[in-house]
Amino acid sequence: MSLRAKSRTNESLRCIGKAQHKQAQSDKKDLKIKMSKKDIILKAENISKQYRLGTVGTGTLSHDLNRWWHAIRGKEDPYLKVGETNDRSSKGNSDYVWALQDVNFEVNRGEVLGIIGKNGAGKSTLLKILSKVTAPTTGVIKSRGRIASLLEVGTGFNPELTGRENIYLNGAILGMTKKEITSKLDEIIAFSGCERYIDTPTKRYSSGMTVRLAFAVAAFLEPEILVVDEVLAVGDVEFQKKAIGKMQDISKSEGRTVLFVSHNMTTINNLCKNSILLENGKIFKSGPTAEIVPYYLSSSQSEEMISKVIFEKKASKLFQFLEAKLITKSGEFIENGIVSTSQEYGFELEYLFNEQVPKCHLTLIIKNSSGEVVLFLDRSDFYQEFFVAETGKYKARVMIQNPLLKPDVYFVTFGLSNQYSNVNDHQFDVLKYRIEDISSIRASRQGVLFLPTEWEMNKI
Repeated sequence: MSLRAKSRTNESLRCIGKAQHKQAQSDKKDLKIKMSKKDIILKAENISKQYRLGTVGTGTLSHDLNRWWHAIRGKEDPYLKVGETNDRSSKGNSDYVWALQDVNFEVNRGEVLGIIGKNGAGKSTLLKILSKVTAPTTGVIKSRGRIASLLEVGTGFNPELTGRENIYLNGAILGMTKKEITSKLDEIIAFSGCERYIDTPTKRYSSGMTVRLAFAVAAFLEPEILVVDEVLAVGDVEFQKKAIGKMQDISKSEGRTVLFVSHNMTTINNLCKNSILLENGKIFKSGPTAEIVPYYLSSSQSEEMISKVIFEKKASKLFQFLEAKLITKSGEFIENGIVSTSQEYGFELEYLFNEQVPKCHLTLIIKNSSGEVVLFLDRSDFYQEFFVAETGKYKARVMIQNPLLKPDVYFVTFGLSNQYSNVNDHQFDVLKYRIEDISSIRASRQGVLFLPTEWEMNKI
């Protein structure tokens, strides 16, 4: 072979090699793009939700006509340019508020994402948009797979149908076929722990039994994405452990995705690798849960205490809380929300029943700054019976003996529920108070309680 021919051959080989290398790099890049796309199962792009205060619907006729006139001219809704941040604690000047504003995030397949924030931050609104219960004002949700939601106790359940019939009904609402539901029926019933009552109408179930069955349906009917709001607080401790274990199983072993809203920071820490912190309808911070939760708790502790809250009265409710406040042993209001370790204190509640309810729960939950439940008080547990509520207004007081709780910041949740139905009024973390150590000894001790005990000691 001549020198010129050999040179041409080598040049051709080099060109082929470069082309192959270029193709390999391109294939590798395409594979990376495909893999990244495959991993993302849910994506929220510029999600915003606007509400008009004081009315149901879009507002006045003039506003509707104004919207229509802008729409036919191809212009933006004029009322999207107005509105204020959704700060529930302050009075604003606009009739419009942004419950959510410019929310963007991505969720990978098999991930458990925690969503945390104060009451009114926009958590439940976001989950309702993700579940397509309501539509966003602006923005779009992109998902790959079926979404099952558990936003309220017994959502989608018909109280006149039996538990078994409601499994089929709820499964159909979630987009499952009858064959799919039947294949999982025994597992659903066993997990719920309601086998004895499965052929009884759910109107005779307690709220705890209803949430057990509702969660079992959502968890076992294999949605690609499971959306769970703060409903597990209704179930007992045993069921909460089962539910959390199930969510861990379906995310790790089955590769499904869970979006979990909770005020229990211990659960968030155990369950979620990453979390989003919402504040006034916006994503304030997002990242690893190990960073988000301490930030959220430290920012909460720096705020003022909330020693009294008045709830909006709603005639449509069967029963509801009207007011809750922190008081001294003698009944005086503790305005600054600060209690000393030597001081006995308590809570005064006002609530209203618009109808007679024969069996009721009245509960109080106290959490520490880490989100751990340190005290759970249930009137029916103490007196071994439910209480009968006649129509009218009530006032109740419960006292906390001190020394009992260690120096810390505490959050208080109140709950009223009807034993015969899933009707309830739960007010999560509405009071916030601080216990200060006057002796500066107890703060360094381990544990969550400080109980004065008598020790009998004898020389033998």
